[in-house]
Amino acid sequence: ESSYFSQSVERFSQRQFNAKIWDMNKNDSELRVYITDKQGIVIYDSKNLDLGGNYSQWRDVYLTLRGKYGARTTLRDPNDSTTSVMHVAAPILYKGEIVGVLAVAKPNISVQPFIELARQKMTIKSLWLLGVSLILGLVAVAWLTRSIRKLVDYATQLSQGKRASYPVIREPELAKLGEAMEVMREELEGKNYIENYVHTLTHEMKSPLSTIKGAAELLLESMPIAEREKFLGNILAETDRLQDFVQRLLALTTIEHRTSLKQPVRVDLEILSYDVIKQKEPIWNQKKITIKLESVGKPIVQGEYFLLEQAVINLLDNAIAYSQQGDVIVVYISVDECSATIFVRDQGSGVPDYAQEKVFERFYSLPRPITGKKSSGLGLCFVKEIAELHGGSIKLTNYEGGAEAILVFPKAI
Repeated sequence: ESSYFSQSVERFSQRQFNAKIWDMNKNDSELRVYITDKQGIVIYDSKNLDLGGNYSQWRDVYLTLRGKYGARTTLRDPNDSTTSVMHVAAPILYKGEIVGVLAVAKPNISVQPFIELARQKMTIKSLWLLGVSLILGLVAVAWLTRSIRKLVDYATQLSQGKRASYPVIREPELAKLGEAMEVMREELEGKNYIENYVHTLTHEMKSPLSTIKGAAELLLESMPIAEREKFLGNILAETDRLQDFVQRLLALTTIEHRTSLKQPVRVDLEILSYDVIKQKEPIWNQKKITIKLESVGKPIVQGEYFLLEQAVINLLDNAIAYSQQGDVIVVYISVDECSATIFVRDQGSGVPDYAQEKVFERFYSLPRPITGKKSSGLGLCFVKEIAELHGGSIKLTNYEGGAEAILVFPKAI
């Protein structure tokens, strides 16, 4: 039986095989098998390295003979750490009694390639994990930075006095910050808005109220009917002026606080301008003024019809007010790749140089050429708010002896 076991181990050690373990080819076995008797004396050694040697004190044999798990690692050369050999032992039992030890030894260096391969795989996977984490981190940072940039742009536009829409922020904490900024903006703007309006209203309403009061006091005295009718006419005129002023102020107040359009539709500016001209026909006919409408292209924009109509009405009212009998007003509409533009040209006195930068300010007005009276000064400011709400712009310049209002809107896609 001993000879049979020895021959079997010899055949195994000489066997040629080709095993692939963890992507590595294994062609031979480096196992050493030895057997000791119950005194720990080596009675069989497959490598013939220490036949007859006393292994009773080696941990693998010593512990196994006492019914425990026996294993050890020993250096073949005490000065070379790469010569370590791992030994694992198992008891040989006969009739329930330990009569010997069977041990298997394998150089640790034989598993080093597998350790290196595992290390390489771990390194590669760690690099992949690091790369994926880096990419995810960059995406998260970019996402957060994008939201922060939105808030910065929003705050910058507000600080510059521009009309700004509150951005959509999906991060909960940043969204709370943005909402707090929006509330603060509304409160600050509301306070400043009220202060400015109260100051301006008292100034603008002082003159017509003084006129009404003066006329009313004079009416308390006896006077000819013709004089009485004159002062009553003054009261009615100033009352109409105040009523128009209040209505325009309410309209301007409503639109100044809006940051976006409500239910915008596609609007043809040529059709809209034609309708406005027809509405104003009794007025320009009475003044014997001619209005021409010219259009090039298809001026379709996206917006609120009522507001766009009000913008054109205000520009046409201005042109009529500054025109005299026999003048011609031209409403010209052009289209390019990105925008649709309305030009309203009159033959009035034009805009003085000192007023070029002020005509769109709230309550600023120039005297009419015939009556010498001023308007509420809210019309052009109202047009400017409408233009900006639609993403457009308004400009007023002099043009061939008259004034030209240029109203630009983004073209509908």
